[in-house]
Amino acid sequence: MFLDRLRIPIVQAPLAGGASTPELTAAVLGAGAFGFLAAGYKTVEDVAVDMAALRRLTDAPYGLNIFVPDAVVDPDVFADYLTEIAAEADRLGVVLGEPRHDDDSFAAKLDLAIAERVPVVSFTFGCPDAAIIERLHGSGSEVWVTVTDPFEAADAAAAGADVLIAQGIEAGGHRGSFVDRDDREDYGLLALLQLLTAQVDLPLVGTGGIGTGAAVAAVLAAGARAAQLGTAFLRSPEAGTSAAHRGVLTLAGRTRLTRAFTGRSARGIENRFLTEHSTAPVAYPQIHHATAALRRAGRVAGDPDVLNLWAGQTYPLTEDRPAADLVATLSRDLADALSTASRQAGDLAPG
Repeated sequence: MFLDRLRIPIVQAPLAGGASTPELTAAVLGAGAFGFLAAGYKTVEDVAVDMAALRRLTDAPYGLNIFVPDAVVDPDVFADYLTEIAAEADRLGVVLGEPRHDDDSFAAKLDLAIAERVPVVSFTFGCPDAAIIERLHGSGSEVWVTVTDPFEAADAAAAGADVLIAQGIEAGGHRGSFVDRDDREDYGLLALLQLLTAQVDLPLVGTGGIGTGAAVAAVLAAGARAAQLGTAFLRSPEAGTSAAHRGVLTLAGRTRLTRAFTGRSARGIENRFLTEHSTAPVAYPQIHHATAALRRAGRVAGDPDVLNLWAGQTYPLTEDRPAADLVATLSRDLADALSTASRQAGDLAPG
């Protein structure tokens, strides 16, 4: 179990969509924590290039995150929304992308991970079936599955997952839910860890709103073996975060869950697009493809009002510092927090 080998119980989240780079992952691994590369939204060839680049930077074990495909959505579900955002495309002088369904080359990325014997393969948006997990085990890979409620945790455990990544509602970016729907119950990270600790006998990694060493200590105390951080690394120089996104991370603001950019529930910093298009339906990845040109134009123009500014609720705590330095600081603060908690517990002890 790779969690047993970690010198520092911190995991760098995959950060699909641009922020993930081999340099970021290598820096985190070199600092004694664990790091993921993101396969999401990339071609199989580009994923292979990232994996080769990471191997040139470090020989430390790493993880690769793969998206589980969503179900096909009837085009009638999102037709009105495409009409609504057409004015955004006209304003930016671009054409909306084709609102197509695809599986993000799931099978090919799975084959690549197996062929390369990636030490840890994690899954988001669902759990692969037991046969796929058995194939990964056969190639020597551990399988980690992101879950957002106790029912998903039970399904992942039954399928043979080795580790569960418990994602609280505080997390930035996409919710890892197996099925995105309006009537689901969302859990904060602390509540989720308590429920999963009582329900499943699997190692847990807690993620969502973790930005300090004290927060890492808190999830460890709640039963997690490690804490996964994503937003905290967005301002690191090794991350591929766009300049416009970096700039907004330095400003005061608030985050909200939205489907406006991709058709799947995700947490981002409020901006004009998010606010004005709050009625986006559940239609992933169709809306993701449709808005891709808008977001690309926003990045080129440096216009944060049309960007998906993914960020967790503690994004105001982010800093512009190298990833290894951040890991070292979190580790020191974690030790201090555990020491303080131990003293406080001792003061409360009877006698």
